[in-house]
Amino acid sequence: MELVCPAGTPASLRAAVDAGAHAVYCGFNDETNARNFPGLNFSPEELAEGIAYAHARGAKVLVALNTFPRAGGEALWHRALANAETAGADAVILADLGLLDHAATHHPNLRRHLSVQAAAANPDAINFYATTFGVRRVVLPRVLTVDEIRAINREIDVETEVFVFGGLCVMAEGRCSLSSYATGRSPNMNGVCSPASHVVYSEETDGLRARLGDFTIHRTPKGQPAPYPTLCKGCFTSGEQTGHVFEDPVSLDATQLIPALAKAGVTALKIEGRQRSRAYVAEVVRSFRAAVEAQAAGLPLPQGALARLAEGQAGTTGAYAKTWR
Repeated sequence: MELVCPAGTPASLRAAVDAGAHAVYCGFNDETNARNFPGLNFSPEELAEGIAYAHARGAKVLVALNTFPRAGGEALWHRALANAETAGADAVILADLGLLDHAATHHPNLRRHLSVQAAAANPDAINFYATTFGVRRVVLPRVLTVDEIRAINREIDVETEVFVFGGLCVMAEGRCSLSSYATGRSPNMNGVCSPASHVVYSEETDGLRARLGDFTIHRTPKGQPAPYPTLCKGCFTSGEQTGHVFEDPVSLDATQLIPALAKAGVTALKIEGRQRSRAYVAEVVRSFRAAVEAQAAGLPLPQGALARLAEGQAGTTGAYAKTWR
């Protein structure tokens, strides 16, 4: 299976390629991609240089243009498509219907993948995108079991890509409004979930307090690892329960499910983490490359190699086994 790895910076792209990524995904340094944070992403010139570096070493580069264009601002996304093709991208990752149509009409030779932000989670939806816009691969949302993925693959004629490590979005991806409710910045439109400018930490007698906008979302006891400050993994009171109502602040780690995903017909395994350092990227990619090669050779998979890199030093298989709340 193809290993698709994150690159938030040119240095991370080189690190991912050198560590054994089959493909790297990245985005431009603007709101056309869903990781629009200061200090991340690529200029058109940096993208072209990164693609040349990857291609020289046998790796592919996929460009994420996976936010939804603003009314009247479509030209920015159209330029990004043209720039991706000019730079030599192997594929673009798209979510918006209008942008998919524009790509199919004006850039017919540019391979199109459907972003997880489109939340296509059944054969009818996936076949619509494939038939209408020539989509060749779909990134499945993180709400499906392995059996559901197998059933989908029996009824479609496009490749499927699934997340196997990193941040676990517990919402219907592409539909989340929690972060924008708290900060006014939308993950789906502006590319920013829990923007750093709205996060405030304070040391208190009982530990570390984390706020997003006007909301306190975590109180971490002294000496304990603090989770990433997202509302969906925050602590809430619901009825008589107070705690992580949606999901614990842990990372997705589906390493041990790689053989099952292969049998389910999955084409590509995706690692989340464009906000992570190049050292993190290199270590995760090396570990998963070893796991993919072990699976292909019928050998036992490595055990627990990435636990210390997971959020809160804990992992979950998320919805794949439906142990998810």
